Amino acid sequence: MLRVCMTSDFFLEEADAWREEAWQIMKIRSDVKFYLLTKRPERVRDCLPKDWGEGYENVFFNVTAENQRRADERIPLLLELPFQHKGVMCAPLVGPVSLEKYLVDGQIEQVLADGESYDGARPCHYEWVKGLREECERHDVTFVFCTTGRCFVKDGKTYHIEKGSLRSEQAARSGLSYQGKKRQFVLRDPWGDPIPEEYLYQLHFRKRCESCGMKLICNGCSDCGRCGK
Repeated sequence: MLRVCMTSDFFLEEADAWREEAWQIMKIRSDVKFYLLTKRPERVRDCLPKDWGEGYENVFFNVTAENQRRADERIPLLLELPFQHKGVMCAPLVGPVSLEKYLVDGQIEQVLADGESYDGARPCHYEWVKGLREECERHDVTFVFCTTGRCFVKDGKTYHIEKGSLRSEQAARSGLSYQGKKRQFVLRDPWGDPIPEEYLYQLHFRKRCESCGMKLICNGCSDCGRCGK
């Protein structure tokens, strides 16, 4: 899976000039999953390619919902858009969010939650994350608690966690992530035929991956050799 524009926004107006070329690449590379994330779902329908139809099977579209106001603004638009795969990213989670009413019809396949990790990070509360996990579990939707963020509140106590790997480890140790119904992507070869399961990329992990909050959504170990150093 390739994550697109994670430090920007694929649907920025400034991207209008080159977005069509990006769509063409996604269509040609039907053997690859592309993860799109936006804060601008109101622009999406007018930015889709002419041959979009009900959506390319290898594109996974997500909106951010950092608090309830943003969830209620963006998720109704998400549910109306023609995509085969849809998800929600509650990041940075800076307020309580309930997604219950949006999970009922089964369109949302995955929910992520992540605390804020920048300087001056606002607090992320354990109860907010736990509430999202419980809603996702009721509807068998995969929920991933990625990291605690720099400022995490649990049982009335505030923790300031500066080390990124520790934020991820603490999220994993919380046990709040949940593997729901698996997303079924139909990936195709250059001739348009579905690629058999045995020929798809097989994820593999190292021992250190077991303590990472991102494991459920990770591409697996890239064998970069850093573990040995």
